[in-house]
Amino acid sequence: MNRLENTVAFVTGAASGIGAACAKRLADEGAKVVGADITSGTDIILDVRDEEAVAGAIQDIVAAHGRLDSVVNAAGVAGGGPVHLLTGEEWDRVLDINLKGTFHVNKHAATQMLAQGSGAIVNIASIEGIEGTEGGSVYNASKAGVVMLSKSMAIDYGRRGLRVNCICPGGIDTPMLRSITDSDGMNVYQERLREEHLLGRFGEASEIASAAAFLVSSDASFITGHALVVDGGFTAGLRVGILDQLGV
Repeated sequence: MNRLENTVAFVTGAASGIGAACAKRLADEGAKVVGADITSGTDIILDVRDEEAVAGAIQDIVAAHGRLDSVVNAAGVAGGGPVHLLTGEEWDRVLDINLKGTFHVNKHAATQMLAQGSGAIVNIASIEGIEGTEGGSVYNASKAGVVMLSKSMAIDYGRRGLRVNCICPGGIDTPMLRSITDSDGMNVYQERLREEHLLGRFGEASEIASAAAFLVSSDASFITGHALVVDGGFTAGLRVGILDQLGV
């Protein structure tokens, strides 16, 4: 399938996890993908908190390839804790990367897309951006901001040829999730968290990449301003096991 042939894509957070899976999937579908991350192993080493560097990276992409057709913003970090125990430094760190960094990329990508009259942006948010979670605090706040940023941009730019959507993943088996569930005192909750997904498992990064590839493709040409939940049923409702007694 070559839905993205002859297009140019920019993926942040492309060194691992969801970002790496998105970069691979878009490339597999024919896009020329430029990946960026704060660590080595991608085309560009980039800290999304640095607006000047973000602007320069997008300018370089356009200079090299003539255009920018799609963006997947997957750069992000975990963080949280109850508010009364959260430091201002930790609050700023998570918001600066997850929300302000997404703003930086969106701002400069949208500038180019407005000039060319077309483009699709997908921001990776989270189910924690649409419902609260215990101890989520700053992470929830950052991802809720990504959801609303995506919707606002869809409103602002829909008549100018830009589509902006976000994906709200559930628990996805990535290094970020494992860094939380495998840490001291948290591994006891791993199985409980897994079982909260109605499919009885964590998702794979490739499953989020499939959704991202769809949203940036022409197959999603009438979709904008949407927060696509890809969570194995986590947010669908409560399962307590009553039907187990009926063998269902």
